[in-house]
Amino acid sequence: MFRTTLSAFLSAALLAVVPLSSTAQPVVNVYSARHYQTDEALYADFTKQTGIRVNRIEAGDEALLERLRNEGANSPADVLLLVDAARLWKAQAEGLFQPIRSPLLEERIPPTRRSADDGNGSQWFGMSARARVIVYNKVKVDASLVQNYEDLARPELKGLVCTRSGAHPYMLSLIAAMSEHLGEARAEEWARGVVANFARSPRGGDTDQIRAVASGECGVALTNTYYLVRLLRSRGEDQEVASRVGMVWPNQKSFGTHVNVAGAGVAKHAPNRENAIRFVEYLASDSAQRYFASGNNEWPVVAGVDSGNRALESLGRFKADELPIEAVGRGQASAARIIDRSGWR
Repeated sequence: MFRTTLSAFLSAALLAVVPLSSTAQPVVNVYSARHYQTDEALYADFTKQTGIRVNRIEAGDEALLERLRNEGANSPADVLLLVDAARLWKAQAEGLFQPIRSPLLEERIPPTRRSADDGNGSQWFGMSARARVIVYNKVKVDASLVQNYEDLARPELKGLVCTRSGAHPYMLSLIAAMSEHLGEARAEEWARGVVANFARSPRGGDTDQIRAVASGECGVALTNTYYLVRLLRSRGEDQEVASRVGMVWPNQKSFGTHVNVAGAGVAKHAPNRENAIRFVEYLASDSAQRYFASGNNEWPVVAGVDSGNRALESLGRFKADELPIEAVGRGQASAARIIDRSGWR
């Protein structure tokens, strides 16, 4: 049972955004790793359409998973919303979702952007997508040198490469994908080459990498597309930063650019199961898909939905890696070994 004060039920790592109450209004309790203020409009629209109030707890992916483990069958969570394929796969593997068998979701969400049947009745669906791209300093680096992820290990880029920690979920998922495509041995060789080219030890988030490339501290870096689009949609200094960097869709002549997802599923012990299903189905609606695009600069996963985000669309079309999400999850153990052995920390 949720309380009206944070300390009654939540560690300092978690934030209760909207406490639950005992009113008769129907509710859906969402555990969300998304922390974007722009999602407020999405939740409000769901309530307006259905009359169901959205109560949520926001925290990091791992903190939410740990909370669900500890709560067990007594968990009040109805929906679990995570922002990385690796964590979604982990939650599925631990049986933290339940099956919902929704024809609407199966029709609207592409098979490569949702979980396969794992035999344990645990199921989730991708709701928005972002690509992991290469950005480069237009003065210091020739774009022809960085057309593929593998190019980050080229000796010509010695002392020019910046990334965040290899253990961060965004990097872990990319390295897992590389391991699936190249095999673990070749992926480790690639990772060692990237580490040998570091301009500095990994630190900061994706926006920090873009700024470092723009300033010339780094020559090239990796970032999720929505960080770059945020800068493009900003004014003043941020736009100046964006103007100094170029962007490459990696691996357009091979397996395509790595794409990650934010996804949701109905929690295993959801007390408001039908409301939870309605909420997850709502996230696949045209209106919700546009909120993801306009609010956080992510692509809709539902085909044919106009994002309405001109800055996002200005990035152009690209060939996406169609590696199934479960394959990215399967590669997590390999990725962790590669990170440890290569020193990508």
